[in-house]
Amino acid sequence: MDEATRPFWLSAFLDLPAEAFDAATAFWASVTGYPLSPLRGDDLEFGTLVPPAGDDYLRVQRVGSSARIHLDVHVTDPAQAARRALRLGATLLADRGYQVLSSPSGFVFCLVNHTAGVRPHAARWPGGHLSRVDQVALDLPRDVHDSESDFWAELLGEAARPLSGDEFSAVDRRPELPLRLLLHRLDEPTGATRAHLDLATDDVAAEVDRHLVLGAEHVRDHDGWTVLRDPAGLLYCVTGRDPAPG
Repeated sequence: MDEATRPFWLSAFLDLPAEAFDAATAFWASVTGYPLSPLRGDDLEFGTLVPPAGDDYLRVQRVGSSARIHLDVHVTDPAQAARRALRLGATLLADRGYQVLSSPSGFVFCLVNHTAGVRPHAARWPGGHLSRVDQVALDLPRDVHDSESDFWAELLGEAARPLSGDEFSAVDRRPELPLRLLLHRLDEPTGATRAHLDLATDDVAAEVDRHLVLGAEHVRDHDGWTVLRDPAGLLYCVTGRDPAPG
């Protein structure tokens, strides 16, 4: 991998259906503490959640389909990086000046060259606890887990390492990147690859309560994390990981 194709930033896009767009964007602006930028695009379909300091890494898009997450991988030369991704098994979906692709199992991502490099700090909330969106989790059925894990490790140029048994692994994240890529092996043998956001916090109970007041729906509790649903129907997790590492 050369410098033209080496990722220097990652952004997560919340693709939100039109009927839930306003409520969901207001929710995520409140959850993160990042105000929504003025909307842009031919149909005012794109927006950015703008942190008070540092570069943005969370964006929203109004779509005509159900809610989902997609990933933007920032590189110096998207066209060259796309050719490399194709050799790794990706499929090119569109060339719009930026490159729209799908992974070997069909997860949509984009290769873009928007500049960024300063990771925002965690937000501090009333009561003193911290939180930040710091992870995109790929939920991978068993039949695609290994090949998809290999693809993302190769694409990002980092190793994928196990975290907990054979259920969770993660692609190594350089300290300057705002998001880590978690690889979650699902129990289901087949199905679509999907993704969700994870927040890290030093007080899961307080953070979950804050989200519920803002309009999240409680789904279930696990040892160390809680699953919630946003106003657009997207599942996401509040986890007890350190929200403020370098």
